[in-house]
Amino acid sequence: MGEPWRSIRLYWLLQRAMARSAMQYRANALISVATGAVYQGSGFAFIWVIMNTFPSLAGWSLRDVAFLYGLRLTAHALWLIPMSSLIGIEWLVREGEFDRFLLRPLNPLVQLMTKRMGVGQIGDLLVGIALLVAAGHTWTVGSLLFCIAAITGGAMVEAAIFLALSSTALRMTDTYALRVFVDDVFSRFGSYPMKIFGSATEWFLTFVLPVAFVAYIPAEVLLGRSTTTLGYFSPLLGIALFALGYLIWSRQLRHYQSVGH
Repeated sequence: MGEPWRSIRLYWLLQRAMARSAMQYRANALISVATGAVYQGSGFAFIWVIMNTFPSLAGWSLRDVAFLYGLRLTAHALWLIPMSSLIGIEWLVREGEFDRFLLRPLNPLVQLMTKRMGVGQIGDLLVGIALLVAAGHTWTVGSLLFCIAAITGGAMVEAAIFLALSSTALRMTDTYALRVFVDDVFSRFGSYPMKIFGSATEWFLTFVLPVAFVAYIPAEVLLGRSTTTLGYFSPLLGIALFALGYLIWSRQLRHYQSVGH
């Protein structure tokens, strides 16, 4: 069995063990899921209040914005559920826990991903799917398949950015503040039509920090608003960026030095 397939198999087995461990404390797990759902639901409630005052945002109706919000939230949850351990990478480096990953015959990133399971983000996923359904989009086989590909691609875009940023902690020890800032940008800007931010900001959030490719550009395609073919390539961009993010991670890993050295 090749190394990638071995890593995937072991990751799956370890994640199943993590899920069983989490379910030993079912009340805690349910509270975590409910908390995530309420938090994200309150975020959309804020948009709903705004759009009761302003019936449209840059020509987008409440239903369109709900679809956009659901698309972004689903993609966000899809990458964060398996990779939430990246949040605590600084602690693992400072405490020397990361050294153990390098001594075991398994990809260090796979080990890191199985350190923690994003139970709370399951609530994000449920709210995201609920909004996609409630938005009332007319689905065809083609649009459904593209939606699945777009969500996967959007998840990979976010995962790529945060994997690359997290990898810098292997050399600079603490990059938490930077990652929180970038996460805030994705959350605050990714759920709204980019047109409302002005052309300069829209360009920056498309071609510099690719927030628009997580949900906005694919949503334009699915809602029939796209005037270019750019959106159809968003899933491929996710794959390319994740490959680049993993390359950055691998290079930073080569220069890792234990805090004890």
